[in-house]
Amino acid sequence: MEPKTSLIISVYKKIPELGFILDALKLQSFKEFEIIISDDGSGSKMNEYIKYRRKEFKIPVKHIYHQDEGFRKNKILNKAVLSAETEYLIFIDGDCIPHPEFLKEHYINRNDNTVLCGKRVMMGRNISDDLSPVLIKSRMLFMNNFKFFNDSLFGGFHKTRYAEDSIYIKNKYLRKKILNRAAVLTGCNFSLPKELLLKINGFDENYTGPGIGEDSDIEYRLNLAGAESRSVRHLAIIYHVFHRATLENIENKEYFEKVKQKGEFRCKNGIEKD
Repeated sequence: MEPKTSLIISVYKKIPELGFILDALKLQSFKEFEIIISDDGSGSKMNEYIKYRRKEFKIPVKHIYHQDEGFRKNKILNKAVLSAETEYLIFIDGDCIPHPEFLKEHYINRNDNTVLCGKRVMMGRNISDDLSPVLIKSRMLFMNNFKFFNDSLFGGFHKTRYAEDSIYIKNKYLRKKILNRAAVLTGCNFSLPKELLLKINGFDENYTGPGIGEDSDIEYRLNLAGAESRSVRHLAIIYHVFHRATLENIENKEYFEKVKQKGEFRCKNGIEKD
C-alpha cells in the first residue's frame, strides 16, 4: 500500500512518549501513511527503541537523525521533509498523542495552498502520570472527555488545560458556530502540501533554541507567501503529555524581529542554502 501522507514526529529523548504515539498510530482509521521520526540527537537508546518498534508496522517507519550538538530541531526537520515520499505532510511533536481520527481529518480536509491548524489538549500531571499502553490501546484515553474536564477543575496546580479541545465534532454547522477565531499555526499540530513548505524553503535553521522557529516563523512566512490557514480544531485532536514549560530562546525572538523587518517569505538557511 503506497502512503498518501507523511507524518513527521519531532523527538528528543522522550522514549516513553514516543511509545504512546506509536501505540496510537496503530489505531488510526486512516491507514495510508508513512511515519518519519525526526530525531534531534536522542542517541543510541532511541535508535534501538525505534528499530524494535518498527517491526510492528506494515507501513514505512523512517528514523531521520543526527548527533546531539545542541538544539537543531529545524535542521533535522528539513532532512525529514526531504525524506518524505508523499506530497502531503503532517507535523506533530514527540509528546503529543494523536486521536484515532487525527490523520484522517488532516488528510481529507487538505487543500491546495492551505495549511491546516489544529490545537492540543494540555493534559495535567495526574492524567499524564497515569498514561499506559493499555489506556491507549483500549481507546479509553480518547473516550473519556469527562476526565479531562474534571481534571481541569480539580487537578491542582498542574491541571489539564484546553479540555474543550478533546471534543470531536464532525457537524460542519456546529463547528462553524464554535470556530469564531482565526486559525493559528501550532508547531505540534499542523499540515500542508509539501510544495508549500518547499516554497518558503522549509524551516529556518538560524533558530537555535525552542520556541518561535517551528511555528510562529513558519506561520509568518507562509502568510507572506500567500498561503491560506484553516482550523481543524475539534477534528484533528492531539493530547499533549505534561512537562514543565519550556522557556523560549531570547535569541529566537530577536532573530524573528529581523525576519519580520525583511518581510521575505523564503529563508536563506533552510532546505536549500542560499
